Amino acid sequence: MSATSALSIPTTAFRDGAPVPLIGFGTSGMKGTGAVEAVAAALTAGYRLIDTAAQYGNEAAVGEGVRTSGIDRDEVLVTTKVAGGDQGREAARRGVEESARRLGLERIDIVLIHWPNPSRGLALDTWRTLLDLRSEGLVTHVGTSNFRPEQLTELHDATGEWPEINQIQLSPALQRTAAVEFHREHGILTEAWGPLGGREGLAEQFALRRVAERHGVDPSQVSLRWAVDQGVIVIPKSTQPERQRRNASLEQVRLDDEDRALLATLDLGEDAAWDSHVHEEW
Repeated sequence: MSATSALSIPTTAFRDGAPVPLIGFGTSGMKGTGAVEAVAAALTAGYRLIDTAAQYGNEAAVGEGVRTSGIDRDEVLVTTKVAGGDQGREAARRGVEESARRLGLERIDIVLIHWPNPSRGLALDTWRTLLDLRSEGLVTHVGTSNFRPEQLTELHDATGEWPEINQIQLSPALQRTAAVEFHREHGILTEAWGPLGGREGLAEQFALRRVAERHGVDPSQVSLRWAVDQGVIVIPKSTQPERQRRNASLEQVRLDDEDRALLATLDLGEDAAWDSHVHEEW
């Protein structure tokens, strides 16, 4: 792929039929002008899904990056997340309104509850508020992040509404097969944070490198292709334009059953993933 050719990013769809790219752009850890430049570069290259969060402290920079890119606002899906300290009926409303202000957006395309934070007991109230904000038009799509199946079920049992999307820790090192199947059964899109398995040392694993060498691609491209083949949305992050393009250039990666069997050996199991019954973020 030449440096000037447009990225061709496949899509999936929300349950209402609205399309969403299977490869988005993560911004965790990016700040200030660096974040502005990275977001603008990603959008210019062809990304159309941007992920941020109130907790990241970069919503203003992400919003500026969207504007700086010159890409039509209606072509871009911006995701943000309600921080743990903003959970609750009124607090969540204020939190989302503040996110919209910082982003400089009249509406936010996707808003997620960042973590269940069960010690607060406010996830359901927060979910009810997101449903209200969707009805009012400030938010287009609503979902969750880091919720386990039983925590998703609690939201549904109380409101009759499943989240449209659940963002979870997922990579070939943490394959989360039961969660992905649960999501599929209930019309919930799966989105992977940490899709390159950095926390798990995935890039150094022999099995992954063997598959990458077989196809003549980077190990990161194998990890992303593995997820995308399952209809899982990925949000890799990089401030380097060349790396941004490589992460979204997966057309030449064609995994077969032998590759998938080898990658299956890398799964550390559900117990290795962060447990949202215990881990909380504010």
